[in-house]
Amino acid sequence: MARSTGKRIARAIAIAVVLILGIGAVVAYEFRTEIRDHFTAVGFQPTSRVEGIQTSIALTASGDRIFLASRPTIGDREQFSTWCADVDHSEEGHVLGCFAQNRIRLFDVTDERLSGVVEVTAAHELLHATYSRLSASEREQLSDELNDAYEALIADDPMLEERMSVYEQLSTTAFANELHSVLGTEVRDLPKALETHYDQWFTDRARIVDWYDSYHSVFTQLTEQANALSAELESLRTDIEQRSAEYDAAVRQFNADAAEFKARNERFEFDGQPELFNQLRSELLARQDALSQTLAGLQADTDRFNELREQLIELNDVSIQLNDVLDSTLPTPTEEPAPSG
Repeated sequence: MARSTGKRIARAIAIAVVLILGIGAVVAYEFRTEIRDHFTAVGFQPTSRVEGIQTSIALTASGDRIFLASRPTIGDREQFSTWCADVDHSEEGHVLGCFAQNRIRLFDVTDERLSGVVEVTAAHELLHATYSRLSASEREQLSDELNDAYEALIADDPMLEERMSVYEQLSTTAFANELHSVLGTEVRDLPKALETHYDQWFTDRARIVDWYDSYHSVFTQLTEQANALSAELESLRTDIEQRSAEYDAAVRQFNADAAEFKARNERFEFDGQPELFNQLRSELLARQDALSQTLAGLQADTDRFNELREQLIELNDVSIQLNDVLDSTLPTPTEEPAPSG
């Protein structure tokens, strides 16, 4: 009897072990991505620069896991151009990051005027990594939510539509992928469903949007200042040209009248008419003084025009500098002259 009971217990234990192993296999399969990410993240050693970026963008535990599992690296222009060689720079403007071969690659930008650009780029690429881990059904639902939010947003924000125009040639799926990263890092107020979605990865998404607004405003302000200066320069140029033409005509007329007055005086036409002589002479002197004041005003406005033009040139130089800082493309090699002889 004891032996029979023991067999039943052993059989029950065996069945339980099989069930546990079966359940474990099902769980392992269902969470295979998370398990793989965990071990990849644990085995990856980020640089101190990458660790600083990771800390700055304040990720959740899930966000940290996926970020490290994507083995993020940050490099100079040559390194980055190699890593992200397949990204079409001509269509997307400044390419500062890419998610290629399941890895996050970042272009190193250290200019203090563009503080936060690397962090925003890291968050943007992280969202590509999270999107790649969604199931087909999850992507379909998220795509609808993203596009609905986008259509509502561009009704009041045409700049967002312009921002997304660089992706207009992409497929619907690829566009949703880019929209997922752009809205999550660049748009402050989103529908509750999307906010909840992004809360899976970020503990403080507003911080990332603050960084985006900060460095984006550098270019916005440059553009606004340049446009204001250009408008003022054009208005001033038109005014100076019109007044200069009027001044030149007035000078020609004055010289003709002065010459005529001199000729009349040499012909003694004012003998016995000292009052007329003094009147005409005073009028000419007053006109001459007015012309001098007009010329001084034109010179002052011309100096002002040149000052504004120098300011516009300086703004353009700053814009060129900043765009060069953000240019991750390698310069095209120049052809060396063929050896002579």
